[in-house]
Amino acid sequence: MKLNDKPIYIVDTTLRDGEQTAGVVFANKEKIRIAKFLDEMGVDQIEAGIPTMGGDEKEAITAICKLGLKASIMGWNRPVIKDIEESLRCGVDAVAISISTSDIHIEHKLRASREWVIENMVKACEFAKKEGLYVSVNAEDASRSDMEFLVQFGLAAKEAGADRLRYCDTVGILDPFTTFERVKELRERVGLEIEMHTHNDFGMATANALAGVKAGAKFVGVTVIGLGERAGNAALEEVVMALKHIYGIDLGFKTELFREAALYVSMASGRELPAWKAIVGSNMFAHESGIHADGALKNPKTYEAFHPEEVGLERQIVIGKHSGSAALKAKFAEYGIQLTDEQAVELLPHVRAHAVELKRSLFDKELVLIYEEHFGKRGM
Repeated sequence: MKLNDKPIYIVDTTLRDGEQTAGVVFANKEKIRIAKFLDEMGVDQIEAGIPTMGGDEKEAITAICKLGLKASIMGWNRPVIKDIEESLRCGVDAVAISISTSDIHIEHKLRASREWVIENMVKACEFAKKEGLYVSVNAEDASRSDMEFLVQFGLAAKEAGADRLRYCDTVGILDPFTTFERVKELRERVGLEIEMHTHNDFGMATANALAGVKAGAKFVGVTVIGLGERAGNAALEEVVMALKHIYGIDLGFKTELFREAALYVSMASGRELPAWKAIVGSNMFAHESGIHADGALKNPKTYEAFHPEEVGLERQIVIGKHSGSAALKAKFAEYGIQLTDEQAVELLPHVRAHAVELKRSLFDKELVLIYEEHFGKRGM
C-alpha cells in the first residue's frame, strides 16, 4: 500500500467482515463486482477475504488481485506463517495479522498467555515484512484490553516492522469520548499509525470511528451499509460523508455511486436496505411534514445537509397525513395541474383523511382521483 499524504485512508472490509454477517455469503462474481465498486468509489484498501479458507474464497481473492485495481488488496490472517503464505499465493500486497489482546480472549478463547500473543504476532509480522508485504497488526478486542499490555503489544509490532495497528472495538462497547482518550494515548505512546475498526452494537460505530480520527488515527475500517457481524460495522457512506461535511475532509470519493453500491450489496447479501438508512436510505430526501416540505421547496438547505444527487438519490415530496398545502401544490404541478391556494386548502383535509384511512402516504393516481372527485377533470 502506497501512502500519498491523504489525511485519512479508507479500508473497506465488506468482503471479509461484511461477509462474516450471520447467514451472508457472496458468490465469487459478486465479490468481484463489489471490489470494482469499492475501487471506483475511491477506497484505498480492500480487505478481500481470508485466503487460508481455500476453495472459492481463495479463488475470489486471487481474481480480485488480478483486476489491476488502484486500491491495495489485503488478506486477513491469523498470526500463523501458513496463513500468510496462502495470502502471498493469492497475490495480495497487504496482510492483516489478527490476534486477541484482551485477557478475556487470551484466557477463554486462545487459552494462552500475553507472552504467547506477542511472540506469535512478532513472528508472523517479521515473516510478512520479509516477503515485502504491507502489514496491519490487528489487536482484536482492543477496547477491552489492558492499556499497558496494548502499548507493549503495539511497540512489539512496531519493532517487528508493522505499518499500522488496527484498534478493534470487537464487541462495540466504546463511546466516542472513551475512544478519543484511548486512541490518543495509544498513538502518543506507541508512535504507530492506527486504524479504527468499530462495531455497532450500541449504535456508535461511526461516531467511534470519527472520534478515533479526531484522536489521530489515519485509517478507518468500514463496510458498505455497515454490513458486519451482529449489529455491523461503521458504514462506508456514513464515514466518508461525515468526514466531508462535518470535518471538512473531502477524500475525493465518487459519492454519487453510494446509493447504487448500497443497493447492490444489499441484494448480494440478502439484507434489506432500510428506507431510513443514513446517507443512502430512500427516506433521506423524502419530505412529508408540511413545515419541512415547504422549507425544502423554498430552499433545500433548510432541511437537507447536502444535495441528494451527491449520493445518487433524488428529492421526494411525499403527500400524506402531515402534508401541507405548499407540498400539495408542488406535487400537482408535477402532474401539470396548477392548483390555486383555495383548491389546495380545500383538498388538503380529504388527502389527510385518505392517508389516515390507508395508514400510509398516497400514490400519484390516488391524489389525482381525489382531485377529480372534487373538481372534475378541469385542467387535466
